[in-house]
Amino acid sequence: MAPRMKTRDRIIEASLELFNEQGERNVTTNHIAAHLGISPGNLYYHFRNKHEIISELFERYAAQVEGFLQRPTGRGMTMDDKAFYLEALLQGMWQYRFIHRDLEQILESDSALATRYRQFARTALSSAQQIYQGFADAGILRITPAIAETLAINGLIMLTAWVRFVATVSEPGQAITPAMLRRGVLQLVQLESPWVSDAYRAELDQLLARLDVPFAVIVPKINSEPEMA
Repeated sequence: MAPRMKTRDRIIEASLELFNEQGERNVTTNHIAAHLGISPGNLYYHFRNKHEIISELFERYAAQVEGFLQRPTGRGMTMDDKAFYLEALLQGMWQYRFIHRDLEQILESDSALATRYRQFARTALSSAQQIYQGFADAGILRITPAIAETLAINGLIMLTAWVRFVATVSEPGQAITPAMLRRGVLQLVQLESPWVSDAYRAELDQLLARLDVPFAVIVPKINSEPEMA
């Protein structure tokens, strides 16, 4: 029989679920306590306020990203590495989608977390640039260090903004789905595709086919004719 989850961990898991489903600003500590069937006082024993819960969730997300966003050592990089990074990014975006969707408000309301986020973003940029350089060293990408930097910046902008973009262009009340996030990763790979060496084009096409999600899953009427007055 699996051991019972500690109350502190239950609060973290329930908060993540509610933030993802309802949006961080719509969930209070009272909502979290009621969802768990515990008293607000019990929750405050573990976390003084909602900011502390969000901060811990962000640290878990940051640790997850920083854990996989590393260039492998002792070997050259392959297209399998690219697939690994993309799937890991997708998992993180989906698991902690409220962070991406509500990022601006979260950082505006917590200056300490805003400082921590800047550190995280800069570390992620540096790691991504090293990874792109690894693909260049392996002959997969035909890029200079300057282009590696540009691709790293574009990637951070794309992946940070994508969930919010989906939330603003989809139908009101439409739930975000994994397929919607997969389309964002597809966009990122398509931005990189002009730099892929000819020898790796076939593998790139296979990767694009795996990621292929029609934009209609986000905006169903994007290709429809405008209605006549």
